[in-house]
Amino acid sequence: MHQGFSGTQAADVVGISYRQLDYWARTNLVRPSGCDAAGSGSRRVYSYRDLLELRVIKNLLDAGIKLESVREVFNYLRSHVDTEIAAAHIVISGQSVVLCQGDQLVDVLRNGQGVLNVLPLSGVKDQVDTQIVRLEKASAPAIAPAKSLDIAL
Repeated sequence: MHQGFSGTQAADVVGISYRQLDYWARTNLVRPSGCDAAGSGSRRVYSYRDLLELRVIKNLLDAGIKLESVREVFNYLRSHVDTEIAAAHIVISGQSVVLCQGDQLVDVLRNGQGVLNVLPLSGVKDQVDTQIVRLEKASAPAIAPAKSLDIAL
């Protein structure tokens, strides 16, 4: 498996544009933990865990949560969830986000109550793994058939 993923690979695996990825890194939503950009010509390197976090962010945005709220959710998750973030259970109610911790529900954004829709995050790992396999297959060099050598003894 990879030691790290370039920004282009990370964006492709997660299903976002490179521009989105760049913006999220520059605004400290998800900084690449492998290697951060340090000026012109340097490259960011994202870890597998970064890809999982990026996919969770994309899922929250796709569910209609505003980017500012996603930032609040991630600040809370990073400081209160001991396990992998992709293993967390999040319930979305309109613009409210509730974290299921054991037998407790924590309103992460403190926005009140409403109809609860569950956004399962367990599939995030599978989504990222599938895209990594696809990426590796696409970048694998084609193996040329071996040539037979005729050696006269």
